[in-house]
Amino acid sequence: MQYTGLYDVFGNEPPTYVCVGTSDGIASYQIMEQRISAIQSQGTPAEIEVFDGLGHGFGLGEGTVAEGWLDHAAAFWEEQTNEN
Repeated sequence: MQYTGLYDVFGNEPPTYVCVGTSDGIASYQIMEQRISAIQSQGTPAEIEVFDGLGHGFGLGEGTVAEGWLDHAAAFWEEQTNEN
């Protein structure tokens, strides 16, 4: 899963990578951090990248502080695939 809008964490979530901006008016980065922590506390691999000043929908992040997020996400997912 790349993004999570989950409110509850049950322990059966898939490995999750999240990237979010601090100015996202749709997905609060603080709530996303809490959800990732909850997923991690259940033993599930999860990672979050928070990008200062970005709003919702920064695409590939080219020319922004989020540039490279897709490579980071791909590396996270490859790591999960290699562990199974």
